[in-house]
Amino acid sequence: MAAAALMAPLTLAACGGGGGGGDEDSKTLTIWHYESDDSAMGQAWNKAIEIFKAEHEGVEVKVEKQTFEQIQKNAKIVLTGDDVPDVMEYNKGNATAGQLASQGLLTPLTDVAKEKGWDTKLSGSLATTAKYDENGLMGSGDWFGVPNYGEFVGMYVNQDAFADAGLSVPTSFDEFEQALAAFKAAGITPIATAGAEYPLGQLWYELVLHYGDRQLVNDYQLFENELDWHGDAITQATEKLDEWIKEGYIASDAAGLTAEDMGVSFIAGDYPIMVSGSWWFGRLVADIGDTFQWGQVLFPENKLHPGSSGNIWVVPANADSKTLAEDFIDITLRPEVQNVLGEKGGLPVAGDPSVITDEKTKELTQNFADILGDDGLAFYPDWPVAGFYDVIVSQLQSLVNQSKTPDQVLDGLGEAYTAGKADLLG
Repeated sequence: MAAAALMAPLTLAACGGGGGGGDEDSKTLTIWHYESDDSAMGQAWNKAIEIFKAEHEGVEVKVEKQTFEQIQKNAKIVLTGDDVPDVMEYNKGNATAGQLASQGLLTPLTDVAKEKGWDTKLSGSLATTAKYDENGLMGSGDWFGVPNYGEFVGMYVNQDAFADAGLSVPTSFDEFEQALAAFKAAGITPIATAGAEYPLGQLWYELVLHYGDRQLVNDYQLFENELDWHGDAITQATEKLDEWIKEGYIASDAAGLTAEDMGVSFIAGDYPIMVSGSWWFGRLVADIGDTFQWGQVLFPENKLHPGSSGNIWVVPANADSKTLAEDFIDITLRPEVQNVLGEKGGLPVAGDPSVITDEKTKELTQNFADILGDDGLAFYPDWPVAGFYDVIVSQLQSLVNQSKTPDQVLDGLGEAYTAGKADLLG
């Protein structure tokens, strides 16, 4: 979710190929990842390792647990040496996987993706974070990583609060606004959000996506065309958020609230609606318990949603066992591994929601499957340029505080975006 910062690009070491060849006699597969054993991903990767061992008799599998911070901080240094893992979990985006790819430190996987069918199993917006061009910009060029799970922003609703107010959970945008007005008329501020961190920016982006389309996303995120910061969709979204602020649908002190403040207040039952990510799901299950009935739905009428693939598997350029690494990656996309992800609330990219028995987990997973079915992942608002996260936070805080008009907020966002884009593209 963090904004990407891109270093000066270098020439890719290779183009289009797979990493296979030269390691047919390898007897060791070294895996680096940073998932705990009890997490959905950790349990899924353990299942994949079990299958890999059964199918590769005589191959030793070495699993080295790292922390996210260790890999994030040291990957470039480690991967320039000879003692590297064969396959590694890594963060997606321009500043991370894109940077390593542009510096020739990752193996291009395009041929393998075609051979094993990854390019059809992981298509459209799901594959965007897997591909990087010669400058390390995501969305085109060769495959350098393979995602296995996903994340997205939706709407958590306190179903008891809706029932008490005599309201149904909205399925259309008009119904949503009617519910906001009804809660406010009853003295209840409807939307839990946080202006000091990411949540308010994601709420704003949901509105941008409500009024926009895929071409707008491609222009905003991938620089396909010049973005008009005073165009219809972005202007309508910003004016709508301003309207909601003025109507009192968002707390007057939201500018100073953190994501944790937001989550705790929803868990306490103080707000009937929280627009935020799938990463809150496990916390809500654990902390709400039987206090009240709640559910998760997609933002009403949106075909596009903030979200992306999760972290990706990459194969270092200096890996000894590239063919084995590719076999392992392929196993992580099999139904028996993807369904472990699904059963544990891990949002599989190639799973079957019907095999999940827990109703809340099934609801979450089906919502993600519906987004994938519509090719509806639209990434995050702060992704395009370095430092944009802080700019979005600051500008939308000004909107909450009513110290800037929507036009002034769009001017501020547009200036930072244009400068950051120029820095990236030169």
